[in-house]
Amino acid sequence: MSWQLYLSLSLVMFLEYAVWGAWMPVLATRLLGPLKMSSKQTGWIYATLPLACIISPLIAGQLADKYLNTEWILAVAHLIGAFLLLAAARKTEFKSLFVVMLIYSLCYAATLPLVNSAMFHQLAQNNLDANKYSPNIFIWAPIAWALVGYFLTAWRWKFKTAEQGRDCLYLAAVLSIIMAMSCLLLPATPPAKTGTAPILKAMGMLGETNFLIFFVISLIVSGLMQFYFLGTAQFMQDMGIPGKNVPASMATAQAVQAIATFFLLGLLLNKLGYKWTLTAGASCWLLMYIIYIGTKPRWLIVAGQSLHGLAYVLFVIAGQMFANTVAADEIRGSMQALIFAATTGVGLFLGTQFAGIVMDKFRKEGKFHWRSIFLVPGAIALVCIIAFVLLFRG
Repeated sequence: MSWQLYLSLSLVMFLEYAVWGAWMPVLATRLLGPLKMSSKQTGWIYATLPLACIISPLIAGQLADKYLNTEWILAVAHLIGAFLLLAAARKTEFKSLFVVMLIYSLCYAATLPLVNSAMFHQLAQNNLDANKYSPNIFIWAPIAWALVGYFLTAWRWKFKTAEQGRDCLYLAAVLSIIMAMSCLLLPATPPAKTGTAPILKAMGMLGETNFLIFFVISLIVSGLMQFYFLGTAQFMQDMGIPGKNVPASMATAQAVQAIATFFLLGLLLNKLGYKWTLTAGASCWLLMYIIYIGTKPRWLIVAGQSLHGLAYVLFVIAGQMFANTVAADEIRGSMQALIFAATTGVGLFLGTQFAGIVMDKFRKEGKFHWRSIFLVPGAIALVCIIAFVLLFRG
């Protein structure tokens, strides 16, 4: 792979997830804290991205496969998103913030599968093995998430902005503008302009039993991540970890994710295949929830963040690579869009609502009963792992 191609693909992968990582892990503390929103309202704010992922990726994948260059869709969506993030940082009421975040999420959700499909397209165009080379590009996603978490923590230490928590949205806006400009450095990724609607071809894969099992289990397990995103920041603070240290503590997951993407992903896929790599990924989430159920000591809770990083690599990224192996070149965008619509869309939306309901149920006199809360995703994850091992052929 040429350095020019590697750098351009790595840069947009880095910035794509830096934007997401700037606000996603820590916005809940602003909503639950200074804005005094309920867990249910917080869940709805976090549901904006999953809701958008049900719609936007499918539209964007269709556009990229049939009508427009991928890099132009990415640039326009991120530029609009930057201005919406700036507006969101100034909103303090639930209804107005929900509307702005929903419109923003419709823009951002369109870009998630397109970064992947652009990478897979360029690798295929240059006759490069995706299983060999894509981990070297995927690695920049967790690096970005980790670095932005450490940067935000350092910023809060220096400028004392943790109390209001809107700094995460300002940071995401700045990164979105940089991302929009960087997309124009990508090699041209024109549409294949296939005669048949690409998304229909991608959906046709659900007629294959093995792919359907992968699809359904991915949807459910990915939805359980919302217990992590909605609960972890507040859980850490309730366990005595200072709020200003939470972003860096949670960024442990992305540091481990980066290491695992580079050193472990390709190795496990070659040694174990997709079935057992995906199983190992889901099992890491189960183990993390078991640690959360224990609620202490604090060092173990922080160390447990590494399990989320491992799970993301071995389940989410490995799942995206598996989807690419069954997709023809003319439906790469739509296949990635279908996976994102199922996992980051339907899965996370239902997971957000479910997590919000569970957290409110076990919130008594303003205090969360975390052990009872995390027993729920732990039990569901265990059932999904057993079902996947029994039914998925690999």
